[in-house]
Amino acid sequence: MDEEKGLTQIYCGPGKGKTSVAIGQAIRAVGHGKRAIVIQFLKGRATSKLDYLSALEPDVRLFRFEKKDKYYEDLTQEEKLEENLNIRNGLNFARKVLATEECDMLILDEILGALEFGIVSDEDILGVIGAKSQETELIMTGNMVTDALKNVADRVVSLEIVK
Repeated sequence: MDEEKGLTQIYCGPGKGKTSVAIGQAIRAVGHGKRAIVIQFLKGRATSKLDYLSALEPDVRLFRFEKKDKYYEDLTQEEKLEENLNIRNGLNFARKVLATEECDMLILDEILGALEFGIVSDEDILGVIGAKSQETELIMTGNMVTDALKNVADRVVSLEIVK
């Protein structure tokens, strides 16, 4: 893999491990002296699985923009509307991070889920990809991926449950 060019990668599919693979990439980047930012979407604030990342600060920084402790699917319609704004704020933050080159690697964990729920559009995500410098690596995760995103990504990896 060309270390100089920041790839746009997508980890998708019904299988488990998409977030773990993405975080593994962040840890690997830190080992090469780089800085990573992880923005989590649709995980609910109660998710503490990635709290171990705080040990890697400031090289890896984790952000969550959602305010509710419940998973998105469990929210009322009113709460969903509120969280949709928070999620879009997270995506705007991602665009800003890329435009200002604040990190060497940006991980948008479960952004494809936000796309699947119709909270963000292909155009929104393509706008984020467009803000990326050639050196910055961008990793996105989620169950499904659209053709538009497949076409602009350098690498699309599908994780599936075999057994």
